[in-house]
Amino acid sequence: MPTELSVGLTEPDHQQGIGVVAPFDFALDRELWRWAPEDVSLYLTRLPFFTTPVTVEMAVACGDRRAVRRATRDVLTPQPGVVIYACTSGSFVEGATGEEVLRRTMEDAGAPVACTTSGALIAALRVLGVSRLAIATPYVEPVTRRLVAYLAEHGVSTVSSEGLGLLGNIWRVTYSEVVEIVRAADNPAAEALFISCTNVPTYDLIEPLEQALGKPVLTANQVTMWAALRAMGRDAVGGGSLLASHDRLAPGAA
Repeated sequence: MPTELSVGLTEPDHQQGIGVVAPFDFALDRELWRWAPEDVSLYLTRLPFFTTPVTVEMAVACGDRRAVRRATRDVLTPQPGVVIYACTSGSFVEGATGEEVLRRTMEDAGAPVACTTSGALIAALRVLGVSRLAIATPYVEPVTRRLVAYLAEHGVSTVSSEGLGLLGNIWRVTYSEVVEIVRAADNPAAEALFISCTNVPTYDLIEPLEQALGKPVLTANQVTMWAALRAMGRDAVGGGSLLASHDRLAPGAA
């Protein structure tokens, strides 16, 4: 038996972590990872499955406080530095008050810092100084109207909007479909454009769309990961006007 074992290994770098609470149908795990630096891990958990189509009722169900509280606790064991609720409609459907309740629910469950996709969107708009927005969504009209109302509560005017009218399988939306709806949604009066829903793929489109439109383009997964990493004092990996702002919050800041 050898008296000493030496294989020339070095210890892996210490990993910071982000806890992710996602809807049951979320299918873009890899897209979230693309925004993360190599030394930041994602700890994902999903909300309970149900069969409701993507309507206002489904968005309300995704924001159920008991489910969000339990899911938050599920991701706390590896001690993430922040926990994010990665669902746009579920965090705007009950308005500004509903979004605040979601964040407080996560914090009460033990999250050291909590943020939601819709809360991250408002933070991003403030950083960029945007008050007039065009929005492109995959939703049916009643859900899109809830987003418009949520933005209005925060002093953001929606100058134009377009929705795909989908009741399911949103993760199957293609890049070409995203580009088409963005073109339809854009308006000269809009200072920026937002592509809603964390189940819509957008990572590779942001910079080309910004160049084509001549204005910032924000997307659900982009603002979610930006906000989470910002709260940890880190930068997201990717392009676009938002990430170029280099605006951060100190860890633990509201």
